[in-house]
Amino acid sequence: MAKKRKHVESEDQEAPVDNKVAPPRPKRTLLGWKDKPVGEPRSDGGEVFRNKEKVLVTCSRRIIFRYRHLMLNVVSLLPHCKKDNKVESKESKGATLNELVELRNCSSCLFFECRKAKDLYLWMSKCPNGPSVKFLVNAVHTMEELKLTGNHLKGSRPLLTFSSNFDGKPHWKLLKEIISQIFGIPKDHRKAKPYYDHVFVFSILDDHIWFRNYQISVPHNESEKFDRGGLEKMTLVEVGPRFCLNPIKIFAGSFGGPTLYDNPFYVSPNQIRALEKKNKAGKYAKKVKAKTRRKMHEMSNPLEPDEFADLWKD
Repeated sequence: MAKKRKHVESEDQEAPVDNKVAPPRPKRTLLGWKDKPVGEPRSDGGEVFRNKEKVLVTCSRRIIFRYRHLMLNVVSLLPHCKKDNKVESKESKGATLNELVELRNCSSCLFFECRKAKDLYLWMSKCPNGPSVKFLVNAVHTMEELKLTGNHLKGSRPLLTFSSNFDGKPHWKLLKEIISQIFGIPKDHRKAKPYYDHVFVFSILDDHIWFRNYQISVPHNESEKFDRGGLEKMTLVEVGPRFCLNPIKIFAGSFGGPTLYDNPFYVSPNQIRALEKKNKAGKYAKKVKAKTRRKMHEMSNPLEPDEFADLWKD
């Protein structure tokens, strides 16, 4: 019987080996691939604008619990913000805050400053070149205090709504731009949800800015579904918090500099408390004077003796 011939693999029958090495994968960062250009080219040759706004939120030392809860509510509403430690409220706080903003790689700052454990001031600043605004915060109501029925997902983007009064005077236009830049959440932020389900309302009344936060409520039942754009069935449910901003001054720089606007109708809380004490002191003085007048009247007009005073003594 014939033997089987051994199978000999020749070199020409071997599969060709590719000695090429695969190109290395580019490193990825939070803003995308490292070798990818930051802006996408437009038709006119420029780059698409990308909002990289970051807000630093901090407060002063010895802040009371009510105002601290308000600050935490604001932090929960702004996913593009960074919270930092407390800062000492001194005259040199502007330089300290500008340095903190630069270290945390932010472009804006919200600083809650508490004075005398009673008054709350809010600084809105564009760092490091300004402008900046100083507000007195009144009518503070936090989310925990109100217990409203509205609710929206954390990190969702809000719709910013301004009343028509903001387009009247130049300082209101400037305040509108600062508020829209700070409270407007960037589109592609990593902590933000890609949809809108609540509204920030800023309205001017009596030269004060009133803030409200509403949830956009849409019916979810199968029978009540409606096409996109049907706004007649949408409702607004308030979520909170609530507060009122009284503008004091607008500065050209960050936390200081030349004054661009000074509110002529602003009255400091210290003056209001001094007037209340003065009114109380005047009220007490009136009571003392009335008692003195009464005694003088009784002494000048004595009563006649009563003839029936000793009738029942026996």
